[in-house]
Amino acid sequence: MNAPPDTPHILLVEDDAEIGMMLSRFLADHGLRVTRLADGRGIDRTLAAGRVDLVVLDVMLPGEDGLAICRRLRGRSSVPIIMLTALGSETDRIVGLEMGADDYLPKPFSPRELLARIRAVLRRGQIAEAAQTDRPVTMTFDDWRLDTATRQLFDPQGVRVPLTSGEFNLLAVFCQHARKVLSREQLLDLLHGRAAAVFDRSIDIQVSRLRRKIEPDPRDPTLIKTVRYGGYMFTPKVTLTGDP
Repeated sequence: MNAPPDTPHILLVEDDAEIGMMLSRFLADHGLRVTRLADGRGIDRTLAAGRVDLVVLDVMLPGEDGLAICRRLRGRSSVPIIMLTALGSETDRIVGLEMGADDYLPKPFSPRELLARIRAVLRRGQIAEAAQTDRPVTMTFDDWRLDTATRQLFDPQGVRVPLTSGEFNLLAVFCQHARKVLSREQLLDLLHGRAAAVFDRSIDIQVSRLRRKIEPDPRDPTLIKTVRYGGYMFTPKVTLTGDP
């Protein structure tokens, strides 16, 4: 029986056939539609063929590895990505997040933990979309324009600047709390909720990525300031404009 059209579609890229089949069955049994690939060769074709709501991507793949695939996807898509890896050190996770992953799950893990991560990432996207549908808003700061209806950022020259879903959400939170000091814990709460299994350094990594896109000099940031012992503060004045 075909899944309902609104069933979340997960693209699982895992070269271990046994693990891939087990995860596919488990996720399907819990209400998700799953397309499974053994390597990265079919990813572009699958994404072009129809809606994919989230990619679960193993790092250790034959041919093009997961980190390279993540970096390539981030050049043209904001689809959420959860990385899987047998390399569980903090450094490895930081590299994955630097490439644009939304979350990172070290092996071994339980299928239930992966399901919880998937649901959390999908839920964040649904909440953001619902908020934008109810109250579409354009946020303007220093001649930059963040459009919450289309989830797009435009620089002062009107050129669109690509953002990952995590970068967009972080910038939206900063705009909503401009000129206020936000601790890392507060940012994690606002972005993920207290139940999110995201380690603290993920905020620093996302801030660093965002600075590279909006700061005149990311090494000497003026828009997103680091507050010693406090967290971060978004310094510009932000103007909110709703649709008429």
